[in-house]
Amino acid sequence: MKSSYTTITVDQQDAVLVVTLNRPDVLNAFDQTMQDELRSVWRDMRSDNSINVGVITGSGDRAFCVGIDRNQPMSVMEGTLFGTSNAFMYDDPGDDLGPKSCDLWKPVIAAVNGMCCGGGFYILAEADIVVAADHATFFDPHVTYGMPAVYEPMKMINRMPFGDLLRMSLVGSREKISAATALRMGMVSEVTASADLMATTLELAQAIASQPAMAVQATLRAIWAARELAPSQAKGMAPALIAHGMSQNLYAEGQQDFENKVRVKPKLR
Repeated sequence: MKSSYTTITVDQQDAVLVVTLNRPDVLNAFDQTMQDELRSVWRDMRSDNSINVGVITGSGDRAFCVGIDRNQPMSVMEGTLFGTSNAFMYDDPGDDLGPKSCDLWKPVIAAVNGMCCGGGFYILAEADIVVAADHATFFDPHVTYGMPAVYEPMKMINRMPFGDLLRMSLVGSREKISAATALRMGMVSEVTASADLMATTLELAQAIASQPAMAVQATLRAIWAARELAPSQAKGMAPALIAHGMSQNLYAEGQQDFENKVRVKPKLR
């Protein structure tokens, strides 16, 4: 994996890779370079066995990601939307920002440190766990600027209650969801003080990273399959996921620990 990028930074801490969107001057909006670099990181993580968990956040404390950088050339979008190419073959500009779109099946935690709006939901929707600072806000401004909100709510449909997703998508910039409200509706897993956001997120990431990696990855794949497939289809994958994700040696060690009453001291949440 590269150590230097233009629009993001990466920092490996043991088996956790922290990816930081690093365009604070434009509130961490993404351009083509950031899209390319995120895709590269997600795909490199697939084959890097020294990394078990990813964390993604934004630089500064104003914004996690506010979507596409509207100052960049919009030739692809404009050409498709306004009739100069085939609208049935539209290449959405944020389609592969998230880890799942890049076929990464290692857990990724989003640490939301400010505004997350519009195209920022491409990343949020494909994170496995979301931790938010208490000043974080969430909204989708598309309709306010005369553009239908389509891809983002399609991706967020499984992370938000239907009515809340409709409300957010239809009111545009006229209303923002607070971190407390996002916690209530299940969009985020935990809300922390801003100063504690990264420490809390890294503690969680390290806890996951300390588990047997293949068992974690098989579990992750199973849960996403159960969410996106018909129940019979998901269950049809279960035997293969168990076979690939289970280590007989680690299972035997776990059984021995259980019999010997060796217990991990848990954190109460």
